[in-house]
Amino acid sequence: MSNVDFLVKLRDAAHMIADACEEYLEKMAPSETKQGAAVKEETFNILKFEAQEGAKIGSYEVAYKANNLEDKWSHAHNVLKQNNSTINSRYYGEGYQFSFWLFGEGKIYRQKLRLKR
Repeated sequence: MSNVDFLVKLRDAAHMIADACEEYLEKMAPSETKQGAAVKEETFNILKFEAQEGAKIGSYEVAYKANNLEDKWSHAHNVLKQNNSTINSRYYGEGYQFSFWLFGEGKIYRQKLRLKR
């Protein structure tokens, strides 16, 4: 094995170890520490949301891509996508009134945050 082959294999192994550590940390970190929102809530609140009601989750709202300005909707969508925001791992930050998530194509969801007791 040449020095180059050795270094390539060592580099690849280091990447695998780093990825495994990152995945493990994500699973161990409490949800409160993961919710350090990097953008202001205004990024989402400028969208036009429509009220909905669900049997399991109660009142929530949906912003449809077709009903919003393309650049504003895309920016909000990209923030949520980059943060892997789902109904089980919602995006919000300190001072936010709502939590946000993605589900399906062309939709951004939000729901009023409940006060912690």
